[in-house]
Amino acid sequence: MARDPKHDILFEPIPIGPKILKNRFYQVPHCIGAGSDKPGFQAAHRSIKAEGGWGGVNTEYLSIHPESDDTHRLSARLWDEGDVRNLRAMTDAVHAHDALCGVEMWYGGSHAPNMESRCTPRGPSQYASEFETMTYCKEMDLDDINMVQGYYVDAAKRARDAGFDIVYVYGAHSYLPLQFLSPYYNKRTDGYGGSLANRARFWIETLEKVKRAVGDECAIATRFAVDTLIADAGVEVERDALDFVRMADDYVDVWDVNVGDIAEWGEDAGPSRFYRQGHQLPWQRFIKQVSKKPVLGVGRFTDPEKMAEVIRSGQLDIIGAARPSIADPFLPEKINQGRADDIRTCIGCNVCISRWEIGGPPMICTQNPTAGEEYRRGWHPEKFPKAGSDDSFLVVGAGPAGSECARVLMERGYTVHLVDDQDKIGGSTNSIATLPGLGEWGYHRDYREVQLNKLLKKNKESQVALGAKKLSVDDCLEYGADKVIIATGAHWNTDGTNALTHDPVEGIDTNTPTHLTPEQVLDGSKPIGNKVLILNCDPYYMAPSLAQKLQEAGHKVTIATGVGLGHYMHFTLEAPNMHRMMHELGIEVVGDVWASKAEANRIQLYPIFGDGYRREYRGPGKLPRRENTHFDWHEFDSLVVVTGRSSDNELFTGLKARKDEWAANDIKGVYLIGDAWAPKLMADATFDGQRIAREIELEDPQHPKPYRREVAVWGSPYLPGDKFEIEYDI
Repeated sequence: MARDPKHDILFEPIPIGPKILKNRFYQVPHCIGAGSDKPGFQAAHRSIKAEGGWGGVNTEYLSIHPESDDTHRLSARLWDEGDVRNLRAMTDAVHAHDALCGVEMWYGGSHAPNMESRCTPRGPSQYASEFETMTYCKEMDLDDINMVQGYYVDAAKRARDAGFDIVYVYGAHSYLPLQFLSPYYNKRTDGYGGSLANRARFWIETLEKVKRAVGDECAIATRFAVDTLIADAGVEVERDALDFVRMADDYVDVWDVNVGDIAEWGEDAGPSRFYRQGHQLPWQRFIKQVSKKPVLGVGRFTDPEKMAEVIRSGQLDIIGAARPSIADPFLPEKINQGRADDIRTCIGCNVCISRWEIGGPPMICTQNPTAGEEYRRGWHPEKFPKAGSDDSFLVVGAGPAGSECARVLMERGYTVHLVDDQDKIGGSTNSIATLPGLGEWGYHRDYREVQLNKLLKKNKESQVALGAKKLSVDDCLEYGADKVIIATGAHWNTDGTNALTHDPVEGIDTNTPTHLTPEQVLDGSKPIGNKVLILNCDPYYMAPSLAQKLQEAGHKVTIATGVGLGHYMHFTLEAPNMHRMMHELGIEVVGDVWASKAEANRIQLYPIFGDGYRREYRGPGKLPRRENTHFDWHEFDSLVVVTGRSSDNELFTGLKARKDEWAANDIKGVYLIGDAWAPKLMADATFDGQRIAREIELEDPQHPKPYRREVAVWGSPYLPGDKFEIEYDI
């Protein structure tokens, strides 16, 4: 199919300094956990996007000196020639697909904890970071300023030598150039502080020096938070940003503009729970009013209609993307081919970000389970190895794991029957997407539904049977499939079993009319009283989401929690606005408590950190601490039990128990994936489905085969070999 002429503007080339961007699709710098130490991962992940049509592809933030070390997180580095050599693998791989390659040079000031390098960072003034813990910087004198600007120049030269086309001076997310610009950080009274012109001096001088060093060969970009969203305490778009752009425009070839700071950088990488597509445009649109240079910006753009409208209306020149490029590296190519319905639309869950925030590679994606696996497992998002046998498959359960497994098996050419007793593909996603702010999570289901329906037209032997009766062990044995894959999901515990005690809570029973599981709340199967208490031992979204849903419906909600509230949401950048929402709605949160017992309309809570701060040996069977004596009863009309999940694996265990009957029924294997294996993130359940479908011919496909590691082996050179090739499992 040909692309829609309305989208032609997205494929017009645009000059940026000495380079030409072949279209308006630009993967902005974003973290993946590869850095410079995993050159295969870095090269494979970025070059997949170049193959998929992105005109510009960048690294993550890239440290220019050991004084800017973000360990425990993992950034790229350009400290020495070894880093140049490792990053050359990325530029070569990206250039092979006629895309430009960019690098984001980063100096963090006090926001760089330097836990590995143990260096002391420098900043415009001395202050403690509001983002890191116990991290201060040294106030820079004039010699320091000249030295750090030299770090930028040296790194820019290394970037040029590594083959990069675009070199950033990174000033967004409250890093060093913006620290000089913002009065929130800059308390100086010399020529680098006070007036806007003085506060802008460090940034402009750095841009000028970098442009003088490499500007004839590389485009000079700067990433600029045009509004830090703290009013006149920081940078404001109309008060500061427009004048700064006027001052610096001659030294910049392309502006990459966003909003927000570092402590709440979810205001930039806005989760779909709170922000829709294009949420930064009200601030970004100002920059083209004063700049003579191309302007790009992010906003989780996934809809080609919106992208084209943004460019036609003059708000941006280039569509920047991070998360949409992870969810679908082939998004530009699919738009170009008129295949918009094949796009894996980013759901805005920010699970990709969570893995970097935690500090552990690789980055993952809920929509695209091949993200992060391009090099180490050899997976390509659009290409699949051909079927290695004539086996037929029964997949039981059409949730995230089962639908992905069936899709990939059918892409490979296998005959698959996907069976579910629900009327729609999606499993638990169907109810989760009804929670406040989580509607876009339904894109996960929608993509698989569309693709399965297309595959069914090509593979006439395959079936998707929805609304079917629940299959029994006998049904599976007699079905006639060669291999059976169980993806029956999980359920919320009905008796209060939890991660704190690993036991039920006395008296909790969701067969009681006043006790409910999350499923019962969402399916409306039981009435809910006015005064609701949510007992929470889950670290993610369910308790706050249910609290919002019920409070907005007119109930009075209290959350009693033993594991904090939505702790994982700190990693997905949802936590700050989630807590604001709780406060604004008047939802009471009682923290650091757990339940000892419950009755029909009341529950006994105790402080987790109650009595017993002194410890001593008291003999066998006796607690080494004084037992807590503080217990309080709390009344409710309804108790919602969000204490943990358990796998629905009875079908699998039943089949395993009758393994001696498999051969007589021509069954070669029975496998378990997704939440039925163990409750997990939707991203990890989806990964399970993809992985087993790719590895199903192995002797033991239940357990993953080893993946390719990038390690320094003692006694061998630390640099990689001269030759780099990406090998995909197709």
